[in-house]
Amino acid sequence: MFAQRISTLSSSIIREILAAAQQPGVISFAGGLPAADSFPEPNWSALPPQIKQYGMSEGEPELREAIAAAAREKGLQCEASQVLVISGSQQGLDLVAKLFLDPDSPVLVESPTYLAALQCFRLFQARCVGVPMGETGPDLAQMDAAIRTQTPRFSYLIPSFQNPSGLCYSVAARQAVAALLDRYQLPLLEDEPYCELDYDGVPKPPICSLLKSAPWIYQGSFSKILMPGIRVGYLIAHPSLMPHLVRLKQAADLHTNRPGQWLALEYMRSADKAARLAKLQDFYRLRRDAFAKALAEQFADLADWQVPSGGLFVWLKLKRPMDTRPLLKQALANQVAFMPGEAFFADDEPPVGYLRLNFSHTPPELVEEGLRRLRQVFEEAYAAQAVTA
Repeated sequence: MFAQRISTLSSSIIREILAAAQQPGVISFAGGLPAADSFPEPNWSALPPQIKQYGMSEGEPELREAIAAAAREKGLQCEASQVLVISGSQQGLDLVAKLFLDPDSPVLVESPTYLAALQCFRLFQARCVGVPMGETGPDLAQMDAAIRTQTPRFSYLIPSFQNPSGLCYSVAARQAVAALLDRYQLPLLEDEPYCELDYDGVPKPPICSLLKSAPWIYQGSFSKILMPGIRVGYLIAHPSLMPHLVRLKQAADLHTNRPGQWLALEYMRSADKAARLAKLQDFYRLRRDAFAKALAEQFADLADWQVPSGGLFVWLKLKRPMDTRPLLKQALANQVAFMPGEAFFADDEPPVGYLRLNFSHTPPELVEEGLRRLRQVFEEAYAAQAVTA
């Protein structure tokens, strides 16, 4: 009855966990939710009447101009004609997958990587080829070998405050990755939803700006700096790719939410844009630091981690590895939620002993209690493991 791809369609574990975490009393470190306290209060009464009508598939012209100008400030040479406004970053993944993927097509991804990207690529029956991450970026030797032996259709990278690891590629790593992609003419989808959430002033030129000849797509979002509910993101594409992406967008949804685009444009051209972003960075820096302090008190003997310089997540590696997926039920019973790390790997048998924790959503006054509940879950699991050993 259904298309063949439906047999590969899996539900989103994070959406299921988020639904369970909505229960009263649950302290959730599971989703990548921005803090509700950070959302602006739009003046919808100022919405121009024409914005209520159908719009252009490519996006509002003024917003595309503003996005292109901001990208040029980051070093990405582009014009407004290369900008496509999309319905959140997730639509960008879908459009790029439709553009490049046939059944059994290889895709080069980080290991670990964004789990909803894996879900999207697998829907199109792709083979996701993971490249291990080091301290400053991907393992270049393994990346080179994967490109040579697997001939992927494109590469998918999240170089700034990566989800889930929080890693930010060094400038040298970005340059080396760009050179490698140029050598093989491998298209790059560079996903940058967290790059503005920089708390330590890390240099992070777009890898797309360093490419000399490989095709590229640079993707960003307003979900983290404004509000995710408006579902407004954007991609900027190499001129050879843009016509195809526009046609795919036309077939998908005609155009992106116009009131949301208007709100994004109001932000982009506001005189206090820099001050608003700095205030948001200060807000999340305080939450990150409070979370890091509580984490050191509760988990120092159980796990290792690096405090991220930006983004929304801390990535933990257990000192005594175990599969964290079976612990979700007990965690929710303890009224705390987390993301099992196994879900972020492309491997059929992923490595165990990792978990992702979000520090942006939970108020600081609840963090210590939430981590105490989570620690209890792991202590009980280790005790049970010792009894059965």
